[in-house]
Amino acid sequence: MKHALALLALCLFTAPLLAQNKAMLVIHGGAGTITRQNMTPEAETKHREGLEAALRAGHAVLARGGSSLDAVEAAIRTLEDNPLFNAGKGAVFTHEGRNELDAAIMDGKTKKAGSVAGVTIIKNPITAARAVMEKSPHVMMAGRGAELFATKMGLEIVDPSYFWTEARWKSLQNALMKEEEQKKKEQPDASLERNDAKFGTVGAVALDAGGNLAAGTSTGGMTNKQFGRIGDAPIIGAGTYASNDSCAVSATGHGEFFIRWTVAYDIAALMKYRGLTVKQAAEEVVMKKLVEAKGEGGVIALDRNGNFAMTFNSEGMYRGWIGADGVPHVAIYRD
Repeated sequence: MKHALALLALCLFTAPLLAQNKAMLVIHGGAGTITRQNMTPEAETKHREGLEAALRAGHAVLARGGSSLDAVEAAIRTLEDNPLFNAGKGAVFTHEGRNELDAAIMDGKTKKAGSVAGVTIIKNPITAARAVMEKSPHVMMAGRGAELFATKMGLEIVDPSYFWTEARWKSLQNALMKEEEQKKKEQPDASLERNDAKFGTVGAVALDAGGNLAAGTSTGGMTNKQFGRIGDAPIIGAGTYASNDSCAVSATGHGEFFIRWTVAYDIAALMKYRGLTVKQAAEEVVMKKLVEAKGEGGVIALDRNGNFAMTFNSEGMYRGWIGADGVPHVAIYRD
């Protein structure tokens, strides 16, 4: 009897530990033409530090038994507050010189989701997206309506000038100059098709001790975007998706392609219906389907067993991961 009780106690003690050992957080901070040749050592160090800070913020949640949703939100808020990344404080400018932000979050256990699009005064759009998911009957809110909702929910509201950064403003001016040059040459405007081959978006996917997945994505969109353009980040199934029966996905890239090819859900569907691993599914979509379509970018994807993929067809992608051991790993370039 004593042996049986001891065995039971051991099982009850080790089961949570085994589950927590699978806890995993994976993040990205954008993809594109990111090479050693076009980045100074100082800039590389700052980006690595920014990624590590986000990983530690999310891991702190998981380490104390928090949910994957909480971890995703914590990691993305850290990136939104860092002006180096194109989300929140570091958002790029539209053609009109505004910062219009998009974000989405999804719970893999319940398949509940929330997103906001085209918001201009919400300090942390990922938190607003979660509020839409948990405190409204809707999935997506846009523009002024989303801002009124966030205000009503007591979220932090800032003056639009909060999002202004000199680096992003200069990027807009460069884009406007190129646009004028193209007009003089009577060539089609390509500024909406590509943004210097760099697609700034941040995202996170997480697995908690309970075996539940979550995904989130936040972005300022594309420099010089016009006419209220919305990308893939806030669209469930395109730039963001999570389901416990397959995987959690956050994407970064040329959003129009990710929308049309429903990239995030396609990866999940390949796992669920064809039995592909998370790595195989991500490579099938990003390295084959998107490449054939001439769509550039990447994804992070995580399954319920803690297996993950960080797949991209661009020259680089800011990315990182952290497991139960609490050791952050970050990478930028392809090699």
